[in-house]
Amino acid sequence: MNLYPWIRPFLFHLDAETAHHLTLSALRAAQRSCIMQRLETSTVHAPRTVMGLRFDNAVGLAAGLDKDGLCIDGLAALGFGFIEVGTVTPRAQSGQPRPRLFRLPDAGALINRMGFNNGGVDALVQRIRAARYQGVIGVNIGKNADTPLEHAARDYLYCLERVYPVAHYVTVNISSPNTQGLRQLQDKAPLDALLAALQDRRRRLADQHRKNVPLALKIAPDLDDAQIRIIADTLLRHRVDGVIATNTTSARAAVTGLPHADEAGGLSGKPLFEPSTRVIRALFAALGHEIPVIGAGGIFSADDARAKCAAGASLVQLYTGFIYRGPALIHQCAQALGLNACGYNT
Repeated sequence: MNLYPWIRPFLFHLDAETAHHLTLSALRAAQRSCIMQRLETSTVHAPRTVMGLRFDNAVGLAAGLDKDGLCIDGLAALGFGFIEVGTVTPRAQSGQPRPRLFRLPDAGALINRMGFNNGGVDALVQRIRAARYQGVIGVNIGKNADTPLEHAARDYLYCLERVYPVAHYVTVNISSPNTQGLRQLQDKAPLDALLAALQDRRRRLADQHRKNVPLALKIAPDLDDAQIRIIADTLLRHRVDGVIATNTTSARAAVTGLPHADEAGGLSGKPLFEPSTRVIRALFAALGHEIPVIGAGGIFSADDARAKCAAGASLVQLYTGFIYRGPALIHQCAQALGLNACGYNT
């Protein structure tokens, strides 16, 4: 665990996406060895129940880091209380051309325009089935880039059907800035129609598989208060089980003038902390304890994780902070939240 500060300079010397793939390859190799078994003993056990699921601790991995479920066992062994894989689409797609992932170290940030690059939903399902990890696995689903927006529901329904038998919860990603037009699905009428279709299909799948898999929605940080209230009302009306706040931001004010700041894509990391926390606070004000909020965006310390919970989050997720800080951040946040009965716990 303490080796990461020594390893990071080497990784940060590499192109960001090359370093990402190298890290996943190392984790894949490690999860086939006894190294992971030794690490598992260091997991913080501070269980809580959210969305009807029992989480080993309140700190999860956000979607995007392991899109194809290549390292579920290795990542879980680092101490995460739950793992979210994806975003996955019905068909494999290569995403945007490289370079498409950029570090902004002076801001503790990343910009990515990956574009839902993944090997397709059926390949992901097979990897989840093969994983040994017994904890909570969420699957984040999206639409293929070449699927017209008016047919987006078909892609989400297809993915929901495929992942339903293996997922503990399913996240509907309508908030990535890297798939053209996707965020329009957050508007009132498209969101209402999409959630109605998903909930109808989920009821049938629940009968078929004799289990209820919670459904969560992942939203953007670039929403005003009126938009957040509309989304909250729609979530309540359709009785969605959870909401993840937030995805990356399109805003650049916090990184103006820095190298790569003008690259297209979603900005994550420290500049996202305040915008995402604002959305959590607004959601909790609208939803209360009816629907739990999962907080993501700019968590770099235990205090950051506590602040997300103080704003109303029941669970938190790490991505960019994990890349900058390494596995120690998981344990610091899990320990802090293990002592903090925050948000929605039922």
